[in-house]
Amino acid sequence: MTVFHFTGIKGSGMSPLAQILFDAGEQVQGSDVEKYFFTEQPLRERNIPIYTFDADNIREGMTVIAGNAFPDDHPELTRAREIGVEIIRYHKFLGEYIGNYTSIAITGAHGKTSTTGLMAHVVGGYKPTSYLIGDGTGAGHENADFFVMEACEYRRHFLAYNPDYAVMTNIDFDHPDYFANIDDVYSAFQSLALQVKKAIIACGDDEQLQRIQAKVPVVYYGFGAENDFEARNVEKTTQGTTFDVFVRNEFYSTFFIPLFGDHAVLNTLAVITLCEYEGISPELIQERLHTYKGVKRRFTETRIGDNVLIDDYAHHPTEIRATIQSARQKFPERELVAIFQPHTFTRTQAFLQDFADSLSLADTAYLCDIFGSARETQGALSIQDLASLIEGSAVISTEGIEILTQHRGAVFLFMGAGDVHKFQDAFENVLKSNETA
Repeated sequence: MTVFHFTGIKGSGMSPLAQILFDAGEQVQGSDVEKYFFTEQPLRERNIPIYTFDADNIREGMTVIAGNAFPDDHPELTRAREIGVEIIRYHKFLGEYIGNYTSIAITGAHGKTSTTGLMAHVVGGYKPTSYLIGDGTGAGHENADFFVMEACEYRRHFLAYNPDYAVMTNIDFDHPDYFANIDDVYSAFQSLALQVKKAIIACGDDEQLQRIQAKVPVVYYGFGAENDFEARNVEKTTQGTTFDVFVRNEFYSTFFIPLFGDHAVLNTLAVITLCEYEGISPELIQERLHTYKGVKRRFTETRIGDNVLIDDYAHHPTEIRATIQSARQKFPERELVAIFQPHTFTRTQAFLQDFADSLSLADTAYLCDIFGSARETQGALSIQDLASLIEGSAVISTEGIEILTQHRGAVFLFMGAGDVHKFQDAFENVLKSNETA
């Protein structure tokens, strides 16, 4: 039996793929940097060996799955070529692997992870389902019928896939280090659309998605009356959201979700649309919606005393707005305090004013230094450039985190795609020590 070695096993796609192969009975190991990432926890729970990068990790008889972030001259990949070990890039391997299942690829500038998690949970109540979610979690079943996966548009990696279904949540300009403009992003999605085999489920409220051309049916969902699947009579409470679904102007069913914000309704509507297409009953859909617990780092709540701390991956202005809207619905009487860590200098530069406008929707905003990336460790601007655009904002460090204690009984939104969790960890320690003092 071959051993699958993952070079960069802690990656947000690599980790769940390793989990899937392990669950399906394969021998799996991997390597990465020593630094802790939340994506490694499910690997450790399965006792999957994780080594530090080293050419000696590579031995004959292996198949090396290489993370997209690592160049061809990485020492492990160099060794693999020297001894004749097969190397296959993550997205290429996944593209071939999903051919064994009814595959559902979920993509979009925003909402991929949340929609993938919800889709996997609902469809998994109908038939055995393997899934790969960008929050670092995955699960494999030897007898799976469906494979639900998050498909990222960055560097057009999703063009390695020919899925049965593609769910497209939105098209927005992001990853300015790669895409030139919104038309460039659209062209990537249009290319994917031509590779889909059964149907495309797309948000019809998105102007860009209305332009999509395909060889298969394009089924639209959204709030607008022109959509095939339309959400009407939306009722928002502090417990969740209720809405009616109409299919081509005929009442279909009423649904309740323990989720908050307009984006949660749209994500759920995408799932309902796919399920109806696959013949899954509205009763089963509702039953599964009730038991959905969410995915990691998407509006994840921690309560300490009368303080609510929310961990969220929001790292684009559109996502920040959605997170703040959700918090306003669930905690209408509370002060909202945003703690935001920008992710990459190019993104911060491209959306500087948009970041300021979205963060200003919170009652108070605190900013953390810009988190770079492996490709980009410095830039022409600093966090002060963003702070100067947000009235009353302040730049904070983990050492000065006690400043947050002046907001008593508030909702603290820790947002970002880097290591913003260290700010939350520091604040939690302060709150806990104050409780015992």
